[in-house]
Amino acid sequence: MNKIYLFLVFSILTTIGMAQEKIKQTAGRDQLGTFAPKFAELNDDVLFGEVWSRTDKLGLRDRSLVTITSLISQGITDSSLTFHLQSARNNGITRTEIAEIITHIGFYAGWPKAWAAFRLAKEVWAEDTNGEEAKAAFQREMIFPIGEPNAAYARYFTGNSYLAPISREQVYISNVTFEPGCRNNWHIHRAKKGGGQMLIGVAGRGWYQEEGKPAVEILPGTVIHIPANVKHWHGAAADSWFAHLAFEIPGEGSSNEWLEPVNDEAYNKIQK
Repeated sequence: MNKIYLFLVFSILTTIGMAQEKIKQTAGRDQLGTFAPKFAELNDDVLFGEVWSRTDKLGLRDRSLVTITSLISQGITDSSLTFHLQSARNNGITRTEIAEIITHIGFYAGWPKAWAAFRLAKEVWAEDTNGEEAKAAFQREMIFPIGEPNAAYARYFTGNSYLAPISREQVYISNVTFEPGCRNNWHIHRAKKGGGQMLIGVAGRGWYQEEGKPAVEILPGTVIHIPANVKHWHGAAADSWFAHLAFEIPGEGSSNEWLEPVNDEAYNKIQK
């Protein structure tokens, strides 16, 4: 029974999307619906439908961090932990961060447990080894810093992004960096008067698209004016790191409305 429970709980996370407001899960009912209907209900509707879905209280990235810490501390370092490490990576935890996290856990949970966890983490983040080198090379291309992982908004991005505040006086300016293939969700900068955003390409190659219009390529020096109340998205090309400065235009009643992700099919079409 315990093995079945672990399989259900840990394999589910591979289906969690960062931008979902409510996680829908049926694995409990699919596999235990007739044998243990109450357990299936608690698994699907409470654990995932309620607890994991409370992203307004605690984001998916932080929930992944709590979960992998709990598992490693208990010595659970089988395929169950692998699923959670994969989800943690998808939820924005970087290779550098997972190495520091497991090192920290080792002092409290035990050194052998950390060694076992590192074996799995190396496999999950293996492809990021070259990614770190590419990131360092990209940093050398531009004068603005890449900054820190954009953890606060990770659930609104497909892939990893980074944020570096450039100015917080007069006009808010940030340098936003996207790894290849990373893009933010469709979103709208709401404002009753004024508002909107302006982007200036800094390095690499990216895309900007308004709903119902063709995508526009962004190169270093490209200026994009985004009116308030217009649905749009922006991000990196599939084969290039990308960075742009984002200028927040002052307005009355300004707010951001985050919407659905840009699906792979639509994104891949503009790469051709």
